[in-house]
Amino acid sequence: MSTRRVFPNLLGRERDFIADTLRAETTGGLLLLGAAVIALVWANSPWQDAYHHLRELQVGPLTVESWASDGALTLFFYLAGVELKRELVVGSLSKLSEAVVPVAAAISGMVLPAIIYLAFNLRNGKPEGWAVPTATDIAFALAVLAIVGSSLPSALRAFLLTLAVVDDFGAILVIAVFFSHGFHLVPLLIAIALIAVWFVAQRYRIRTPFLYVPVAIAAWWFMHESGIHATIAGVALGFVTRVVADKGEEHAPAERIEHRLRPWSAGVAVPLFALFAAGVTLSGGALRQLATDPVAIGIAAGLLVGKAIGVFGGSWLTARFTRAELNSDLEWRDVAAVSVLAGIGFTVALLIAQLAFPGDVAQIERAKAAVLIASVLAALVASVLLVRRNRKYAR
Repeated sequence: MSTRRVFPNLLGRERDFIADTLRAETTGGLLLLGAAVIALVWANSPWQDAYHHLRELQVGPLTVESWASDGALTLFFYLAGVELKRELVVGSLSKLSEAVVPVAAAISGMVLPAIIYLAFNLRNGKPEGWAVPTATDIAFALAVLAIVGSSLPSALRAFLLTLAVVDDFGAILVIAVFFSHGFHLVPLLIAIALIAVWFVAQRYRIRTPFLYVPVAIAAWWFMHESGIHATIAGVALGFVTRVVADKGEEHAPAERIEHRLRPWSAGVAVPLFALFAAGVTLSGGALRQLATDPVAIGIAAGLLVGKAIGVFGGSWLTARFTRAELNSDLEWRDVAAVSVLAGIGFTVALLIAQLAFPGDVAQIERAKAAVLIASVLAALVASVLLVRRNRKYAR
C-alpha cells in the first residue's frame, strides 16, 4: 500500500507562486509591524488625544477607524478569497491527500484556542470573545518565516501558507456567522446580485475595470448596509474570480488582479488598519489590569498555548491515524516551530476583538493589548526555534 506524504514538495508554478507570495508578505509584514509600532507610540504619547480624535473622526458615513477596518481591509480579504480559491482549484487543497493535514491543523488550531478562552471566561468573564484567539495573521507569520527561515525547506513554507489560507477561511466564516448585527435582507440580496454580476462578467471574459470597480464598490456598500461585515463582500468577489487561465491566455484574471492589488493591500490597506487598530494604552495600570482580566488571559493563553498545541497536535494526529508520513526533508521539530508561529494573531484577531465587544471600549482596548502582547511573544519564541532549525538546514 502506497503512503501519502503529509507535506509534499511543490514543483513548477505553485512553488513559484508561493515564493512570490513570501517575498511580498515579507515587505507587507514589516510595514504592518511599523504601523503597529507607530500606533502604540502615538497612543501612549502626550499627543494621544490627537490619535483618538483622528480615529473617531467622521468622514462621510463612517469614522476613520471604520473606513480602515470595514473599507481598506476589504482589499486584504479579497486577496484572501482569491488565494483560497486558487488553493482549492489548482493548489494544495485540490488534492485530498495533501490537503487533509493542513486543514486538520488549521481547524484544531482554531478550536483549541477557543476552548482555552472559554475555560477562563465561560462563568465569570465574557464568553463572546471566544473567536479572538482563533485567527492567525498570514502577513506577519509569513514575514517572520521568510526573514528567519531562508534555508528551511519549501515544503514547510507551503504548509504554513496552506494553513494560513484555511485559517483565514475559518475566520471569514466566524465573522459572517457570529458577528453580523442588525441583519437587513434587501441590501444583502442586492449585494448577492452584484457578486453574481461579477461572476457572469468573469464567465464571459469581460476585462474592463469600468465594470468591475463600480460593481465591487456597490457590493461592498450593500453588504455593509445588510448588517454583515463589509469585508465578506471582498471574500465573495475573490472567490468568484477566475483563477485558471484559458488556452492561449498568459495569466488568469486572478493573477493579473492580484499582481496589481497586492502592493496596495500589503503596503496601504493592512498597515492603515493596523495604524488605527493597534493604538492601545500600555501604561503600568493598564498592564496590571491585563494580568487580572479573564478576557486578556484567555486571549493570550489561546494564542500562545492553544495555537501551538492545536496546530501541532492536529498535524501529528492526522498523520498518525491516516497512515501519512512526514516529508523526508522535514522533522516534527520543524512543524512544532511553525505551530508556535501560528500564534501570531494580529490583523484578523484585532478585527474580531472590535466586533466581539461592541460599545465596550475599555474591554476592546484590553483585548487588543492581549493580542499584541501574545503575538509579539509568539513571534519571538517561534523566531528562536526557527533560527535553530534554519542553521541545521543551512549546514
